[in-house]
Amino acid sequence: MTDTEKQHDLVVRGLTREFPSGTGTLSILRGIDMTLDRGEAVAVTGPSGSGKSTFLYVVGVLDEPTGGSVEILGTDPFGLDRKGQAAFRNEHVGFVFQDHHLLPQCTVLENVLLPTLPGPGAGPEQVDRAKGLLDQVGLSERLEHRPAELSGGERQRVAVCRALVNEPELLLADEPTGNLDQDTAEVVGSLLLDLAKAHGTLLICVTHSLELANRFPKRVDLQEGTFVEVLTTAAQGSPAAAESGGE
Repeated sequence: MTDTEKQHDLVVRGLTREFPSGTGTLSILRGIDMTLDRGEAVAVTGPSGSGKSTFLYVVGVLDEPTGGSVEILGTDPFGLDRKGQAAFRNEHVGFVFQDHHLLPQCTVLENVLLPTLPGPGAGPEQVDRAKGLLDQVGLSERLEHRPAELSGGERQRVAVCRALVNEPELLLADEPTGNLDQDTAEVVGSLLLDLAKAHGTLLICVTHSLELANRFPKRVDLQEGTFVEVLTTAAQGSPAAAESGGE
């Protein structure tokens, strides 16, 4: 089976996104192509205003493309109505943003369980999964704490667990370490990569941090509305890179 025949978990073809402006049409994304499968991770870099977050929001079904197509797990989510899109997004896509967006009145455990409410609800299985995720990120002793009682890094770790609680096939992170100091950012970055790999989740991370981007096996730079692939430090050290002489 050739690459074009293979059914990928994420297939983006000719993706465009345009916005009306006072002087005409502003083209942000100009024919982007991408294919990825669960277990793979890619960092998206580029200057501010280049369209990185726009790309993430379209792939995450938070915004609609102007042209091209997005297929996730063999489904075109933009062929669904609004209610269907919301259900699809909640079941298959997890989000981690620069701001943790935790509810201050809820405990750590309750915040992690929030995405389960539109579906089957927070039953014993969901509670056990949430506790297991929190244990993996070192927060098993903080289940009943409120966000105000946590450090910035701890809040972002809770946000990562919340994004994974529904076992999404696609995890999208938008500047997940942007509000953190360097040491804490390194911890959160490692957790994202490790948890995504452990759970077989497809991870796309938008970041300005070249340190974080270089830890990904794949990196693309958004330049003038299209992707340019960049070889990362992690990719250079991979067996495949070693066999090809690092080219």
